[in-house]
Amino acid sequence: MPRAFQGNLSAYDDSGQVIAEVDLVALNAQVAVAVECKSHLSVDDVNEHLERLAQFKQCFPRYREYQLLGAVAGMVVPDQVGRYADRKGLFVLAQSGQALEIRNDAGFQPKTW
Repeated sequence: MPRAFQGNLSAYDDSGQVIAEVDLVALNAQVAVAVECKSHLSVDDVNEHLERLAQFKQCFPRYREYQLLGAVAGMVVPDQVGRYADRKGLFVLAQSGQALEIRNDAGFQPKTW
């Protein structure tokens, strides 16, 4: 169970330009899950989040000691986009009625960054 949530994180370079943004980070004592949230998730959104995850600990050094996992969430998650994100090691979260469901395959193994 997450112990804390951090929303809308931004990292800036020395000139004040945004270099990275993350919609949500869920934390427990050892694990941080960086979540990209979209109303309609696309393959481009997944690829951008994968690039963000590769730079995450450099941009947000306060999380460098955490095991970093990634997730994408959407109100609409096309099946092919969900499968793509799953194959890339991301948790896939989608709206289902009034709830949020995890749409990863049964044998899913999350990637660690």
